[in-house]
Amino acid sequence: GQGGGRAMAGRAPLDLLLLHKATDPSNPETDWECIQELCDQISADAEGPAVALRLLEHKIQSPQEAEALRALTVLEMCVNNCGENFHSEMGKFRFLNGLIKVLSPKYLGEWSAESVKSRIIQNLFSWTVWFPQEVKIRDAYQMLKKRGIVRQDPKLLEDRIVPPPPRPAGSIFDAEDEKSQMLARLLKSKNTADLQAANRLIKGLIKEVGVSLGGRLAQRHRRSSGVSFPLPHTLGLAPAK
Repeated sequence: GQGGGRAMAGRAPLDLLLLHKATDPSNPETDWECIQELCDQISADAEGPAVALRLLEHKIQSPQEAEALRALTVLEMCVNNCGENFHSEMGKFRFLNGLIKVLSPKYLGEWSAESVKSRIIQNLFSWTVWFPQEVKIRDAYQMLKKRGIVRQDPKLLEDRIVPPPPRPAGSIFDAEDEKSQMLARLLKSKNTADLQAANRLIKGLIKEVGVSLGGRLAQRHRRSSGVSFPLPHTLGLAPAK
């Protein structure tokens, strides 16, 4: 697709329409496929993380609660899928200040929805645990505590997203254990969105190691988690476009 006006000067690092679609509050359900495609685009371009975070910051500050929450879901998926470039960009004051504005009574805090504020605080706290090397995140979080904007540490976000593995492992299979646990959890769910997420995860894993290794990967997953993973088509889901 074509990227939006301003980004068209050079090759657009992101398809802006994808981002709007992923955060569209009028969609009744989260468009996981769209978010995954967005994550792929962000990872594929050196400018991707900076552009995406600028746009996500704007969406997270939206007066529409539904749009802000959608943008936070996209952010959480990016944290999981887009790697260290994304994490270091997210750990800069530029982006952190954008989040702090939503929380601070001096800026948008008075009229930001509680659900949005508590989710931002959960994310910030989770990042201090997962990315200790990003010291500005910790500084920002401590400052919020000092000002009384954060009164106590929230629960880690583990039930929503799995923290990314700390470093890309030497063997492609080492990084998969976390994914197999996530996959096992998604597959147990009766929720269609979870099954679709599982479908994409399986496809992503197969793509990552090359189709020739698909069989070995499935065996490895069965061994490591005691769960047998159906192939995407057996989940009764339409293949991703």
